[in-house]
Amino acid sequence: MTLYEISILIIGGVFVGFINTLAGGGSIISLSILMYVMGLPAGMANGTNRIAVMLQTFTATRNFKKQNVLDWRKGLKLGIPSVLGSILGAWIAVDIQEEIFEKAMAVIMILMLVFIFYKPQLWLKGQEELINKKVSPFLMFIFFLIGIYGGFIHVGIGYLLLISIVLGTGYDLVKANAIKVFIVLLYIPFSLLVFMYNHQVNYLYGFVLAIGNIIGALVASKFAIKNGANFVRWVIFVVVIIIAANIFGFINIKEILQK
Repeated sequence: MTLYEISILIIGGVFVGFINTLAGGGSIISLSILMYVMGLPAGMANGTNRIAVMLQTFTATRNFKKQNVLDWRKGLKLGIPSVLGSILGAWIAVDIQEEIFEKAMAVIMILMLVFIFYKPQLWLKGQEELINKKVSPFLMFIFFLIGIYGGFIHVGIGYLLLISIVLGTGYDLVKANAIKVFIVLLYIPFSLLVFMYNHQVNYLYGFVLAIGNIIGALVASKFAIKNGANFVRWVIFVVVIIIAANIFGFINIKEILQK
């Protein structure tokens, strides 16, 4: 590995850990770096990214617990079906053709822009009357489906989890965010094991990327962000458009980077 590659992975990882801990969608950046800068196939990039995500969510969960904002009991109830779903989703991902996976990733990323830009405050309001209610079988089924998605591609999982936690349990964004990273921490090792079993993990890239992810997660979980959210949205928007254009053949990122 060159110093340039190490720097790109760590700097990119900082942004990914920061964005993922605050909301979601940061894995667009790490997958893009792994695929189009480091040259990994889509499936291996998908598996390698999970090393960094696992260590990132461990760091964020630990800090949220220290700040007494994590309801780990409810998180565990929602996390168990997510774990089961993630195993199924990961098996789907490792067996799917790379071209189909890349097309699916492009479509998912474009759809994710709706969650980022279309008045998120409308569906992210807490509902106190739901907090003391038991977790229903229907809600557990929803988290099973979310787990399938997380195991399959993981990109944008934070938005799906935040929406479901807020609307399903009534927590405000701070506590919902803590539960979100805890759920990801629960399911990500299981999906990672599936990719490891199928030899779709580059451990060196994954652990170097994780250094940045951990730094980003530490910063994001310790400090509330009052400004800059709009900037993050636009960064993700630009990355999504570029990667979608590459996948559908409008541009070739590898050729651009090699010039």
